Order: sequence, then structure tokens, then C-alpha cells
Amino acid sequence: MKKIFAFVIILNFTACAELQQVIDQLPDEVSSLSESEIGAGLRQALDLGIDKQVTKLTQKDGFFKNDLVKIVLPEELKKVDKALRDIGLSSLADEGLKVLNRAAEDAVSEATPIFVSAVKDITFADAKNILLGNNDAATQYLTSKTQTALYAKFNPVIKSSFSKVGADQIWANLINKYNAIPFTSNVNPDLTDYVTSEALKGVYTMIAVEEKEIRSKSSSRTTDLLRKVFALQD
Repeated sequence: MKKIFAFVIILNFTACAELQQVIDQLPDEVSSLSESEIGAGLRQALDLGIDKQVTKLTQKDGFFKNDLVKIVLPEELKKVDKALRDIGLSSLADEGLKVLNRAAEDAVSEATPIFVSAVKDITFADAKNILLGNNDAATQYLTSKTQTALYAKFNPVIKSSFSKVGADQIWANLINKYNAIPFTSNVNPDLTDYVTSEALKGVYTMIAVEEKEIRSKSSSRTTDLLRKVFALQD
């Protein structure tokens, strides 16, 4: 533990240019790791999260049957849902919720190339901060580097997915029926924006799940490099 503590102090207070020289003076189990290996270990962890967890979201029910990321109705539409159920249209309301999740599942595959590009750009300084950060530090890094690009990519894809899975027609029907109910206030929500934002939240949530596993469980470190790098933060 003292050796690891010493390593943490050095990482925090030594300039990157001097760091490799200091690492070389540490005990063998620590000094055997170079700057490039530490960076590669963090990239490997993020790649694993993308491959293992984000891929799940692209499958049927990847969102809809996953309580961590399931897209529920925004506040504005909860009154629509209740009103339709009250007049015997529960099956239509159920289908409306399902197709929002289907659109997200259809769109998530577009995220992978953007994630891969961001992971490749991790510097040693990034890796140092991630390694010694919170349980979701890698996920937060990925969020900061990809959120804007992903939203721009997701939004038109979600819109297209709405048409592909029939969500646009279903929700047009739902909203028209609700707006026709006497004494209700008309609604016209931006469902594309809402589902885009919720889909992004779901993607980052699942990457964080894998990151936490790797950080907290040595059995989840499936390569020698992951075991060596994350041993430094144990």
C-alpha cells in the first residue's frame, strides 16, 4: 500500500516529462509500466466498455428491458399516457413507450466510430487523471470528448429511426387522440430531442457500469495490461 501511495503522489505532483525517470526508480512491479502502457491500459478499458456494454444497447430490448437505461416518458407526456389509459387505450400507450426505446436501440450503433476516435486520442495526462480519478473518471472523460459530436450524430439518426420503427406515426396518433380529448391542453413535444438526450445518457451509463467493474473487480480485468494498470489504483 505504501508503494502505491508513493506512486499516486508522484503522479499528481511530477511533470509528465520527468515522470518516466521517476517511475524507473520505483519497485519493479510499478516501474515496469511505461507512460505508453498506462495510456494503452486506459484505452483498453474504454474499448472493453464500448464493445461489451454499448453493443448490448443496439439489440432488441437493449434499452426497453434494461432498467438502468430504459427511456420513460417525459413529464409532458405522462399526462398523455394517463389520459389515454383512462379512456381504454392502454395498448396504444404501451406501444408508444416501446417505440421510443426501439428508436434509441436502432441509433446507438452510430456511436461506436465516434467513441473509437475519442479513445485513440487519450494522452498520458488524460490517462493519469482517469486512473487516479473517481470510479467513473474514464466515462466522464469520454462524455466530455464525445457528447457534442454524438448529439449531432444521434439527432438525425433518431429522427430517421422514428420513421423506421414506426414511432412517428404511433406518436402522431397518440398525440392527436390526446389533443382531441375535451378539456385537455394540446401538447406537441420534441420527441427527437428527448430520445436523443436519453439515448446518450444510456450509452454513458453502460460504459460507466463496465468501468466500475474493471476498477472494483480484478476478475473483470481480462488482460495482463488491465491487471497491471488498474493494480496501481487498488
